[in-house]
Amino acid sequence: MNGRPLAEGSRVAVLGATGCVGRCVSAALAREGHEVLAVARRGGPATAGHVFAGLDVAAVPPAELARLLTRHRVRTVVNVTGGWGTTEEEMRYAHITLVERLVKAVTLMDDRPRLVHVGSIHEYGPVAEPLAIGEDLEPRPATMYARTKLAGSELVLDATRAGRVDGLVLRAVNVCGPRTTRASFLGAVVDRLRGADASDPVTLRVADARRDFIDVRDLAEAVVLTVTSPATGQVVNIGRGEATAMRELVDLLVAASGLPPRAIRVEDGPIASKGGGWTLADIRLAGELLGWKPRIPLAEAMRATWETPAD
Repeated sequence: MNGRPLAEGSRVAVLGATGCVGRCVSAALAREGHEVLAVARRGGPATAGHVFAGLDVAAVPPAELARLLTRHRVRTVVNVTGGWGTTEEEMRYAHITLVERLVKAVTLMDDRPRLVHVGSIHEYGPVAEPLAIGEDLEPRPATMYARTKLAGSELVLDATRAGRVDGLVLRAVNVCGPRTTRASFLGAVVDRLRGADASDPVTLRVADARRDFIDVRDLAEAVVLTVTSPATGQVVNIGRGEATAMRELVDLLVAASGLPPRAIRVEDGPIASKGGGWTLADIRLAGELLGWKPRIPLAEAMRATWETPAD
């Protein structure tokens, strides 16, 4: 497969550069020799070593964003902004308004950059076990999170089909590994385990569900490959291609913590979810188009989840 080389002196802009995915993507790009423009509302240790722009992309006029990207000679924009809001307004702002302004900004540029948008496997909606979710599955999202994420992805795909941008959408499964956000189930479990004590056991409620999880470092490698890939106008699933019981994930995390078994009690019970109780991504297209496959075992990912918590 022939890649698309970036022009000398050009940069890759990472939107959401201070989040769990964004900081890992920025680091992976830098390791491959790309200059990174880290874009986030606030800077910090995650942006050290990169050119930083403090910006709320959903709040600025598209023309202002276009000028910023032009000034920094950005040839690819990677959107890994996240939105873990709880209201419809918050989700629309993070998942739709932001993407609308980003797509408009790209179309305003004389030398339009490639646009890599990281969406969610939940955009497909709930599926029945044991179905593997392929890119040809018609999305039927059932939650506000999934519906707004899908709307953002479709903005990128529609603009690409119309010839206004060169875009590709990665639909990622649940993420684990270094700095997993506290807003996620596994991030919340890490916080609970850090307060566990054998004399006062922590009770963890775990859903009877099986989901596809991927280490954020594997996802970052997929993004790096997508930056220079000729593939365009498509959706590509990124996952492990395995459905793992939530109870098994918690057991791996407890083992990584080194806590004695008596310090934790696990009970069955429903938990809030952004999607369905079963996710299993068909990742064959990622291998064919990007030459990508997951490499990090879940046990190692759980160790990293424990050893490198969110800031």
